[in-house]
Amino acid sequence: MTVDAAQLKIDVTEGEAWRRTLAVTVPADIVRAERDKIARTLAGRVRLPGFRAGRIPASVMEKRFGPALNQEMVDRVVGDAYREALRDQDLSPISEGEVEELSYEPDQDLTFKISFDVSPQIEFARLGGFAVERPRAKVEDEAVEQVLQRLRDQNGAWAPAEDGHPVAGDMVSVEVTRLDDGDEEEPRPYDLVLGDGDAIPDVESAIYTLAVGDESEFDVTFPDDFPNEERRGQKERLRIALKERKERQLPDLDDTFARSVGEFEDLDTLRARIREDLTKEAEGQAEGSVRGQLLNAVIEANPFDVPSTMVDRYLESILGNAEGADPERLAEARSQLMPEATRAVQRILVIERVAEMEGLAATEDELDDRVEEIAEQSNSNPSEVYARLQKSGRLEQLERDITEKKVFEHLKAQSTITDAAN
Repeated sequence: MTVDAAQLKIDVTEGEAWRRTLAVTVPADIVRAERDKIARTLAGRVRLPGFRAGRIPASVMEKRFGPALNQEMVDRVVGDAYREALRDQDLSPISEGEVEELSYEPDQDLTFKISFDVSPQIEFARLGGFAVERPRAKVEDEAVEQVLQRLRDQNGAWAPAEDGHPVAGDMVSVEVTRLDDGDEEEPRPYDLVLGDGDAIPDVESAIYTLAVGDESEFDVTFPDDFPNEERRGQKERLRIALKERKERQLPDLDDTFARSVGEFEDLDTLRARIREDLTKEAEGQAEGSVRGQLLNAVIEANPFDVPSTMVDRYLESILGNAEGADPERLAEARSQLMPEATRAVQRILVIERVAEMEGLAATEDELDDRVEEIAEQSNSNPSEVYARLQKSGRLEQLERDITEKKVFEHLKAQSTITDAAN
């Protein structure tokens, strides 16, 4: 169908949160001409017994295909009129149009309404003059020692322990037999680390009472947070046999250990590297806090609504595939996450708008420089790195990272950033 906006009656209504509704009227003569066109095309294709191709009477076509003709005509007319109305009103939807109040009667105007979201048009009255405090990035000795302890745990070895009862942190091998009304099932073997949540609390408590070679019967209750909802609160009688217990033997925290985990001359060198890495991480978190505070200040100084479509998409990215999820729990999760999702979308829009206003989008030269930096760090060819990033879809993320950094440097320059007292 070829239709000009001048032939249509178009009204636009602005709703909340960048919702727009088009009310469109298509004149009866245009609707009739489109339906006749579709009918002629169909008549030339269809084959009916007793009629020559292209010579089927209009009354027969109408009786046999009338509803289908109407549906195809409505689909075409609404689609074409919608696109023409968008062009005429200079609107760019960011969501699928939702058709409502569609009305069609033969030899009358066709009318419909269609609603959709558009991108927010954000104007800033204030982008600076905020007071932001950068959190401390100091790394305490305790944090360094915790990392060292994790490294010891990761490099520990399991050794059999013949005497004594298991304790938290031990690895045990058990056989569990379900006893149901006196009928025994085949025992099932399990290996687990006590205290890591590998078994329900009642089973772990039972294992603690056994020595290697012992077995006994226990009544256990499945906890209220058990993954299988049907078993929550149920009681079960089990026979548990402790077959083996192992203790984790940790390496000594010395220079030899330091050399075993990397190219470190001694334990002091390893500690220094851990402190350096933790300091970089803390500095990154402090910078993230500054950025978050700045964005929140901009949003609060320049409040604006965001389209529900954008918030829904963000929620979907957080919740992932919700197929098979309990509808009530999913609705509860969406409700709890809604404020966070709304603020996250606002932050994204602020960054994009500031970049657009100030011309801060990443340039090709800046992107090439960053690719070369990555290539140098990984001893790779820049062209290969570029191709790899492009193939994996990470090139666009790299552009966004560069743009965001420029935006935040711009925002920080307009506000006062102070370091928190030690």
